[in-house]
Formats: sequence, C-alpha cells, structure tokens
Amino acid sequence: MKKYLLILPLLFSSGKVFSQETAVQAQQTSTNYHKAEFPGGNEAFQKEFMNMVHAYIDIALYAIQGKVTFIFNIDTKGKIDRIDVLPKFKDNEMFIDDIKYAAKKVKGKWSPATQNGVAVDSKFVMKVNFSHDVYDVD
Repeated sequence: MKKYLLILPLLFSSGKVFSQETAVQAQQTSTNYHKAEFPGGNEAFQKEFMNMVHAYIDIALYAIQGKVTFIFNIDTKGKIDRIDVLPKFKDNEMFIDDIKYAAKKVKGKWSPATQNGVAVDSKFVMKVNFSHDVYDVD
C-alpha cells in the first residue's frame, strides 16, 4: 500500500511537466508562422484577380448576385493549386473552372507561407459582393 502512495504523486507531477512542455512547444510553433504574400499585398492581388475575372468571364452568364467567398489554396511553391467558391450555386463547377483560368492570368507569384522556415500550404480568403455587373471586394 505504501508503494502505491509513493507512486501516485509522481504520476500527477509528471503529467504537469509534460503538459507545460507541449504548451511551450505550441507557443513557439505559432510564433514562427509567416503568411503567404503577394507582391504589392493582398489588395494588389484582389484588384488584379478581379480585373482578370471581368476580362475573361461573363459574370452575367452565371447570374451571380450577392456575396461570394473565394478560398485560394497557395501551395509550397507559391502557386494557387485549388480554388473553392462559397456558396455553391447552379453551374458551380463551370464557374470554378473559369475562376481558375482567370487566376492563372494574374501577373505575379505568391511567396508561400512558412512555418519554422519551411514552406507550407496556406489559404487566402477573399469575399466579393457581386451586383449587376459591379463588384465590391470586402
């Protein structure tokens, strides 16, 4: 019985040490993260992207009205490799294909996000309000 009483406090104290250690590691990891960057900043990308959308896509064909959220996945090489569009609507896949085409026409390359000095995938979210052939980027 005495053996168990001696072991019990050791188990509880070792748990505290490990939990503090993981909290410190998590804190260090989060402080070494740098977001992906586009030359000229996010606003420059938004402007260039929307110019390409209006140059290459007939928005009236899709009858989009209201807020649309674009989620761009930026890979470790700084390229947009996937685009999601929310909310989903009629002919969503065709619209996404057209958006991918417009995104390829954007001049400039993203600098990938880094974590602890290593390039990692990241996401860039852009909200656009479409209304009667006019757009407003949020």
